[in-house]
Amino acid sequence: MRTPIFHLDAFTTRRFAGNPAAVMPMDKFLEDDVLQAIAAENNLAETAFLVSDGSDYRLRWFTPTTEVPLCGHATLASAAVVMERLEPGRSRVVFHSVSGPLTVSRSGSGYVMDFPVRPSDLIETPPGLADALGVVPIEVFANEFNYLALVESEEVLRALAPDMAAIVRLGRGGVIVTALGDGVYDFVSRYFAPAKGIPEDPVTGGAHTMLAPYWAKRLGKTVFRAFQASQRGGEIICRLTRDRIEMEGNCVFYLEGEVEI
Repeated sequence: MRTPIFHLDAFTTRRFAGNPAAVMPMDKFLEDDVLQAIAAENNLAETAFLVSDGSDYRLRWFTPTTEVPLCGHATLASAAVVMERLEPGRSRVVFHSVSGPLTVSRSGSGYVMDFPVRPSDLIETPPGLADALGVVPIEVFANEFNYLALVESEEVLRALAPDMAAIVRLGRGGVIVTALGDGVYDFVSRYFAPAKGIPEDPVTGGAHTMLAPYWAKRLGKTVFRAFQASQRGGEIICRLTRDRIEMEGNCVFYLEGEVEI
């Protein structure tokens, strides 16, 4: 069989920045092992598979090594594929996922996603975390998905060169490291997820569902301009509304074609 494939850079306005994702529309989801093999072959941070469901779509996300319950940048990319290629001119789409319905709408400058927030709790610094990062965090928060570590400055954050094998042993899906921004951005971050086959994710919508409520408490505000300071880099506008978060960003198409399975 042959199926379309789109390769986009998400959370950016230019190619070769932001977070790359593959989006593959299908008539139906194939067997899990086939989807995983396709994602491994694509070898991008995320491959999104979408299937039409009435006027909506069902959506699943795979890294090169595992299926994940939520992915922001590949959802943004999927919305761009629906609105720009599958149904040109459409202004809103709902994706049904294991994390519930996710709505994406056009905005003046890109697309706005409506995601659930992921609250977290202050904890003692887990054994091995400081050694894994190479720096002692000021404080650490956690939920069932990730650790979040605050460091003293953006300079410290950008200089991190973590021990990925040690991060895998920490027992969470990943480690978010964050610092106060320099004024242009409210906060900056990086995200390390080697346990999911992604040593450093370039720009992570899912991480911001934890970052935004954390910084809301620290800064006393609900709208943020955030930057993920990976090598590729990417910007996200975040708006908190109760237990939901709106994340706004752009996408750029890089490749369009077909794959043979």
